Amino acid sequence: MEIEEIIKSNSVLPLAKKTLLNILFTHNLTSEKLHEVLKVYDLSAEQFNVLRILKGQKGNPINMSDIQERMIAKASNTTRLVDKLLLKDLCTRKVCPENRRKIEVLITPKGLQLLENVDPEVENFENKWAQKLNVEELTILNNLLEKLRNQ
Repeated sequence: MEIEEIIKSNSVLPLAKKTLLNILFTHNLTSEKLHEVLKVYDLSAEQFNVLRILKGQKGNPINMSDIQERMIAKASNTTRLVDKLLLKDLCTRKVCPENRRKIEVLITPKGLQLLENVDPEVENFENKWAQKLNVEELTILNNLLEKLRNQ
């Protein structure tokens, strides 16, 4: 379905506007579908992102500003996200012994186990989401999105 049909536009959209609307609409649709996958595990996409960052540390702690820097949604409140993960016993937080102004965060075994369960479902979602495009089309799409983002 064309974006004009989705938004019920009666006029032809300029190409730049049509492209931006397509990106925004696709982002929102994708976010909603991912939310459905993560909802079963009582996780938001942002909490899942933090857990994936922590897992990527391979057992080493990471400070809050480095987590924020690696977040997909840069406007996320990292402190609030980590607080919620702490309440679920999915991570720990402590003051850095070398620099008391830094807070270090580490994923717990429970957090790693949760990711063991969630990751295959997210990967399945990603594969279903991308199945209408072949490898060449996905590569082109990634290149074009990176080109737009790096203006």
